[in-house]
Amino acid sequence: MTAKFANSLTKRFWRAVFLVSCLGLLFVTPASAERLKDLASLQGVRNNQLIGYGIVVGLDGTGDQTTQTPFTTQAMGNMLSQMGISVTPEQATKLQLKNVAAVMITANLAPFAKPGQPMDVTISSIGNAKSLRGGTLLLTQLKGADGQVYAMAQGNVMVGGAGAGGGGTSVTVNHLSAGRIPGGATVERSVPTMLGQGGFVYYELAESDFGTALNAVNAINKVMGEGTAQAIDGRRIALRAPEAPDARVAFLGRVENIEIRTALAIAKVVVNPRTGSVVMNQRVALLPCSVAHGNLSVVVDAGRAGQGADVQVNQDSGSLINVKAGASLADVVKALNSLGANPMDLLAILQAMKAAGALRAELEVI
Repeated sequence: MTAKFANSLTKRFWRAVFLVSCLGLLFVTPASAERLKDLASLQGVRNNQLIGYGIVVGLDGTGDQTTQTPFTTQAMGNMLSQMGISVTPEQATKLQLKNVAAVMITANLAPFAKPGQPMDVTISSIGNAKSLRGGTLLLTQLKGADGQVYAMAQGNVMVGGAGAGGGGTSVTVNHLSAGRIPGGATVERSVPTMLGQGGFVYYELAESDFGTALNAVNAINKVMGEGTAQAIDGRRIALRAPEAPDARVAFLGRVENIEIRTALAIAKVVVNPRTGSVVMNQRVALLPCSVAHGNLSVVVDAGRAGQGADVQVNQDSGSLINVKAGASLADVVKALNSLGANPMDLLAILQAMKAAGALRAELEVI
């Protein structure tokens, strides 16, 4: 074998290896890397919902109509009694409080929140107040699910809207019966938060997935040392952590920023029948199919007094349309648009496609 022929065989060999490698890359499932803190949460570190009942005062005649909301006058009577002003139940029922509204206050108590820290609260009317704009929330207790008081709220309500009316005509911009008070509550009691149990801390994946759990364990052990993490199931991951609080915090600070390789999301189509919304991700695909969808409309005209109603039934012709296969999101959108259906009709068509096996995606109705 001559040297020239050997060199030619070597070049062909490496060219084939390069071609096979390129083909292998084409068929590798695309993956992305995300931080552990974006995929999972630390067990025990959570928000706690708080709720309270209070009254908003200082409204410009847009408060509750007390004849229809007796609890507003009762709340005002109780508050005045606490302030040293005697109000009998009979007097309380006669109060006309156009500038007062009964409201519910909701807030989220963040983990590790300590007494004295501020937090935002949301104010929502529970009566028939027209607007909370310009009102002030009086001091209100915010309680947790256990009935304990965890915060106190008070302040001026911010409403992102406006309204005006006169002569039986009114114009409203945005929602006026709910608002927020930034920093309107002060934490009075903290919730004990345990960072793990004994020598372990636990991470819980947002979505159960055995592959992601395995990738997370491998990535953590590679950075923090073999044996640091182990998967309990498809959602929970146990980590050996230092006992000392400062060392444990430093340990978790490193772990939560480790990048985990995750496969792309599964193909899914989410539909909302109440609003007619259809949302799909980039993994959705279509197989060739034929669709016929005809619209049926019923029109009822009450007519004039003494005359019978006129009922008309119209049904549009639903011709059979061939839908081409679509491997990308753009192809799927183009194929569905070719049907010429409105969003509400599209919901029924997607359900039929899924039943026929032409829609290669999970169909979720919310």
